[in-house]
Amino acid sequence: MKAKSLQDLGAIRQQVNAAALAAAAAEEARREAERRAEAERNLFTHAVGNVKPIAAKDRVFIAPPRPAARPLQQELDDQAALSESMSDEFDVSTLLDVDDQLSFRRPGIGTDVTRKLRKGEWAMQGQLDLHGLRSDEAREALGQFVRDAKRMGWRCVRVVHGKGLGSPGKEPVLKSKVQRWLVQKNEVLAFVQAKPSDGGAGALVVLLGPSAG
Repeated sequence: MKAKSLQDLGAIRQQVNAAALAAAAAEEARREAERRAEAERNLFTHAVGNVKPIAAKDRVFIAPPRPAARPLQQELDDQAALSESMSDEFDVSTLLDVDDQLSFRRPGIGTDVTRKLRKGEWAMQGQLDLHGLRSDEAREALGQFVRDAKRMGWRCVRVVHGKGLGSPGKEPVLKSKVQRWLVQKNEVLAFVQAKPSDGGAGALVVLLGPSAG
């Protein structure tokens, strides 16, 4: 651009100065943007200080703990063993003492044991009431009760089976089944019919063997 007068020359100078100022401002803005970007990149380092990555050889792998075993399988095994070990077809007629109350004592157990059971010389430590249960429910409940009593170290317990007055024909069906089941349990050493005050013909007093521990 060629100045034709001093006035034109002044205008040209103003334009050059304005362009220089604009370029300087743009450069300053660019530098400020770079400073902010660098500050953001270093934000974590400024906050926590210098850190050193853990060397791979120093890392320890901790395996997650294995889930605790569920007792479901144990319960299923117990139920299966119970069904196999107590049969309704087991004949106990030759094993019961033929007296007015039909008692049972395992071979090697003297008559003094059943006599003491009848007299109540053993303190009763637990009771199972089978009233209202179906045959299969009663068998399972009895097996579980005997196992639990054995674990707790109980020696003398009572099993209430009822007198059968509510059964068809007034026959004490559950009573004979309970006798069969108890005879098949190795934990049972002897049982007698309960005293009238303890249930009479509707209950049995059962003596269990001592715990292994």
